[in-house]
Amino acid sequence: MQKFLSVTGMAAPMPAANVDTDVIMPKAFLKGIDRAGLARGLFHDLRFDAKGRTRPDFILNRKTMRDVRFLLTGPNFGCGSSREHAVWGMLQYGIRALIGTTFAGIFADNAANNGLLLISLGEDDRDRLFRAAGPDGAELTVDLVGRTVTCGGLRLEFEIEPSRRQALMEGRDRIATTLQMKEQIRAFEAAYFAEAPWLARGGAA
Repeated sequence: MQKFLSVTGMAAPMPAANVDTDVIMPKAFLKGIDRAGLARGLFHDLRFDAKGRTRPDFILNRKTMRDVRFLLTGPNFGCGSSREHAVWGMLQYGIRALIGTTFAGIFADNAANNGLLLISLGEDDRDRLFRAAGPDGAELTVDLVGRTVTCGGLRLEFEIEPSRRQALMEGRDRIATTLQMKEQIRAFEAAYFAEAPWLARGGAA
């Protein structure tokens, strides 16, 4: 996973409630045997028309959003089917964090497992941030070390579970986190099999 310390970039406002994973990553992009090409699939039916032409009115298609790094989202973002491809596509597209009020549970788990930061604000702070960014979006900075979001003169603080924050700052996924305890795991295995040697691989039946 890519480390997240402090990131500055454009934020795209997407205030609609209940944006589901079928919209974020249409099913046509779930057929591959790897993760290739998912950046194109992100919000595909909103970004392109039926003939594959770019829809100029969609926020991510504007020239100012070529370096988009954040989405400002409405409530219950990421609801619907549990497709990890939605998170993979966002990361491939360059999006590092989503800032809103609430996120669907499975989507939030997928984000945590893949290094996509989700920031939950209270409704008042979320509304202040939308006003600061305006309908066309704006540049903002997310500082995970200081747990702040700044946009123009607006500075907001946010809360995040400490172990998740530390993992993001270090770029650690769940496997890397488990491997931090490899010596303890090996010690446990040795003690366990010493007490029950018949369970060890190659032990007598």
